[in-house]
Amino acid sequence: MLIIGEKINGMFKNVSEAIQTKNKLIIQELAKKQLEAGADALDVNVGPASADPLKDMEWLITVIREVTAHPLAVDTTKLAVMEKGLSLAGPGSFLNSTSGQKEKLDVLLPLAKKYNSKVIALTMNKSGVPANAEARLEIAANIVAACMEHGIDVANLYIDALILPVNVAQGHAPAVLETIKQCKLICDPAPKTILGLSNVSQGTLDRPFVDRTFLVMALEAGLDAAILNPLDKELVDSMITAELLLGKQLYCDSYLDAYRKK
Repeated sequence: MLIIGEKINGMFKNVSEAIQTKNKLIIQELAKKQLEAGADALDVNVGPASADPLKDMEWLITVIREVTAHPLAVDTTKLAVMEKGLSLAGPGSFLNSTSGQKEKLDVLLPLAKKYNSKVIALTMNKSGVPANAEARLEIAANIVAACMEHGIDVANLYIDALILPVNVAQGHAPAVLETIKQCKLICDPAPKTILGLSNVSQGTLDRPFVDRTFLVMALEAGLDAAILNPLDKELVDSMITAELLLGKQLYCDSYLDAYRKK
């Protein structure tokens, strides 16, 4: 499974302060620690408190690129910030994200095409997040069709079925798992699937345990990628072990260490 590290986000106090004071060492250390812990890519989000998102995104990506060439997920809702981020992140990075709304797809997919970026797309539209798998899959199918129209390789599309906090939307979890399963049947090759994992535990009393449990369930459903905290060793260990038991990794006595050294 592809791991996108979530820790470089202005919603975290240490990152917000580093952005404000332009302390690149904090950002670079977070980047290196996440990659050492098993992340394959890094999410980059300036946060809602940024006074100048365009300049802050440019600064973040520039200082991260001083220490790693790994793919970045440019995480923003602002078009100009997205374009600047993708132009700096380079080919193979992620546009994070678009929804299933045609107006957004028609603006954002050309950016992904222009910068040779992968696309994270949310199964939501003007009506919000559907409560059932059928409506989520209908949105996913429309996103796939839009990607084809814009010349985006569906193999570079990551469908996010949008898990909501279990304490306020418990019924959504089964729908998300079913959406992940059924996405494999939309077309051939199928789009990949992704989750912003920490959403499921938001507001709960035992967030790490909720995250670990749902991640294992999602892997069994066929999840391909997740934006998560790679510094949570037990979370990553659970992922590695689940993949081992699902036949996606070869067993050896030191399989946990072997995965991290891949």
